[in-house]
Amino acid sequence: MKSEQKKKVTRRTRRIAAFAMCLALLCGLFTGCGQKEAVNVRVGSLKGPTTLGILFMMDKAEKGETQNSYEFQMATGADELLPLMVQGSLDIALVPANVAAVLYQKTEGGVAVIDVNTLGVLYIVTGDESIGSVADLKGKTIYLTGMGTTPEASLRYVLAGNGLTEEDYTLEFKSEATEVAAVLAQDPNAVGLLPQPFVTAATLQNESLKIALDLNEEWNKVQGEDGSGMVTGVTVVRKEFLEEHPEAVETFLKEHEDSVNAVNSDPDTGAALAVKAQIVAKEPIAKQAIPKCNIVCVTGGEMKMALSGYLNVLAEFDPSMVGGQTPADDFYYEK
Repeated sequence: MKSEQKKKVTRRTRRIAAFAMCLALLCGLFTGCGQKEAVNVRVGSLKGPTTLGILFMMDKAEKGETQNSYEFQMATGADELLPLMVQGSLDIALVPANVAAVLYQKTEGGVAVIDVNTLGVLYIVTGDESIGSVADLKGKTIYLTGMGTTPEASLRYVLAGNGLTEEDYTLEFKSEATEVAAVLAQDPNAVGLLPQPFVTAATLQNESLKIALDLNEEWNKVQGEDGSGMVTGVTVVRKEFLEEHPEAVETFLKEHEDSVNAVNSDPDTGAALAVKAQIVAKEPIAKQAIPKCNIVCVTGGEMKMALSGYLNVLAEFDPSMVGGQTPADDFYYEK
């Protein structure tokens, strides 16, 4: 009798041990998967349109709803993000397109662009009803910011593409977009080149002002059907991080695309998040500006075509704008 009881106890003990071992193996599997996927990604971006596309991702990350964990750092100028990428303090950065090319040269090919996040955000704003085409800018003074930078290069390219020479117009440079807006507020018949969301703010504050030309559309007309795009912002990754964590980069791209779709389909929530992130001062401005910011997530061959052509235009204007020369093919991540 005692022998039978001992056998039952032994069989029960073995079953418990086997069950415990299975549990341990399952836990190990799940833990292993978690360790593989739970990567902390350090992301830098600029206070402006290029950050609008990741607002929903930032919100989800704060709530712990993203697959990976993210540390977001927003700067007011690209010069703050460049050294952090060079030093390896950031893994991914959303920066102006030409800055990405400069970063590629500075790191000797140490970064790759994974997507275009923002297309053209520049608009000709005026109260002058006679301006309905680029040709109508002949003889005009155009107020803008960024002497020697991408706004000037883009505008001159579009003007030249429409047959205007440098003698046909005058560019008057201001130090900040708010100064251009102030000129337009004082004289609605003046002509200004402004980026979003300053365009929306200016037109809301002064009903006599309107968008006369979308520079993104005018760029596309000059380029033709199979030409490049006018690219404002791109997303770059350190190649070292890409090699170590390819799954994390793919996950970022998926979550970035989801965030872009969310902000474009739900500008109300996007506006609230933009104000919360202190990118735009007021929700009505953000709500109207978001649809005009051309927020995208363009990858692969389409990204390369749009960006390479844009960088070629900038390089022809001034090679130093892209770091001395256009990047090689390994600059473009096309998986």
